[in-house]
Amino acid sequence: MTPLEYLAAHHERILGELIEFARIPSVSTDPRHRGDMTRAAEWVAARLRGAGPVEVRVLPTGGHPVVYGAWLGAPAAPTLLVYGHYDVQPPDPLASWLSEPFEPEVRDGRLYGRGVSDNKGPMLIPLAVAQAFFATRGALPLNVKFLFEGEEEIGSRNLEPFLVANRDLLRADSVLSADGAMWRNDEPSVTIASRGVSGLEFSLRGANRSLHSGRYGGSIANALHAMAELVSSLHTTDGRVAVEGFYDDVAALSDDERREIGELPFDDARFLKEVGAPATFGEPGYRTLERLWTRPTLEVNGMWGGYQGAGSQTVTPNEAHAKISCRLVPDQDPDTIRALVARHLETHVPAGMTLSVGGERHAARPYRIRSDHPGLATAERVLEQVYKKKALRVRMGSTLPVSELFKRVLDIDTVFFSFSTADEDFHSPNEFFRMSRLHEGLEAWARYWDSYAR
Repeated sequence: MTPLEYLAAHHERILGELIEFARIPSVSTDPRHRGDMTRAAEWVAARLRGAGPVEVRVLPTGGHPVVYGAWLGAPAAPTLLVYGHYDVQPPDPLASWLSEPFEPEVRDGRLYGRGVSDNKGPMLIPLAVAQAFFATRGALPLNVKFLFEGEEEIGSRNLEPFLVANRDLLRADSVLSADGAMWRNDEPSVTIASRGVSGLEFSLRGANRSLHSGRYGGSIANALHAMAELVSSLHTTDGRVAVEGFYDDVAALSDDERREIGELPFDDARFLKEVGAPATFGEPGYRTLERLWTRPTLEVNGMWGGYQGAGSQTVTPNEAHAKISCRLVPDQDPDTIRALVARHLETHVPAGMTLSVGGERHAARPYRIRSDHPGLATAERVLEQVYKKKALRVRMGSTLPVSELFKRVLDIDTVFFSFSTADEDFHSPNEFFRMSRLHEGLEAWARYWDSYAR
């Protein structure tokens, strides 16, 4: 039996393992799930040990642990560092789920549940592929190290010091990432770039308490009104970020890059239908894909304050709060952008308000792989074998902090080889993973390891 035949014969077992894995509510951002995070790490370690003669360790970090594994029995072959993450986003809002988020359910060829697409389904694939090679050949075709972290959904905040402390342990020729979704479910694609991120929180406070809107309204500043004014100042009316210096370090797209993006099979009508919006909106002078992939953004992720319960409470709120994230492109620096946004907020504080800026540092630099990287060529070759059509080269509007960290700390590039797709509602209610993508991913990873080993 070949590895591919072994994988085909064990599809149902692998699906069952994914369901078992996805039942663990490994929400990294919520301290109430710390025990679940430990349980998920132990599950991954046990599954990796069960794949074959892999050296497995659960290593501590300043937060949630890293699961490390290694098989180095092919001295003449290259070494891959396989990356994935076992943590997931919170399932909120729970009322919007059609089934329980941590009780995965198969419906119409899809597995629904929190984390099944981001990233538990895709990261289970290399574990199953390793088992297939050991079961049929007794060895892997190349050397493989595994690194599965538990903090990707909170910005991989402890990964950099872990990489610095373990440079020798993690030495490899290339990273093959199980994270990083394909662009569309009807087009095989390889991602060559991702945007960075910088985030912050801020609050406005006026009076020492919320006040009766009849007795005090009109004489004391309303914090929610002030917050609306301050947030509005962050953009011009046509969608351009109004923060001074925000675009200063942006590397302009070349004419060839704009042409290549323009030739991709994309139209606004399909995009709008998928997201359910009446019209596109954004920085003038750029097409939708250029805005999504190659231009920086500033988004308000949340605003709150005042009374939010049933009925009414006639108060003038004394405080309001907001969260912001900026997506960054070459050559923007996350800390520089955070400082520029903070300065803008400080210079636009509405009358009668005091500003405080804070929030945990959520930052990552943008990343791009060189176009002639051998791992990229291998991915394109394998995807054409699996899908019988040429893979598209695309970019990612979201952020994978590890890619830039692996390059800067370990001096190795990352090939994104995930088999989730961007429409599978990760980070939203009713997240799902297509069963077809699980099967295709198993075949592709097995072919990749064989092909890259040559």
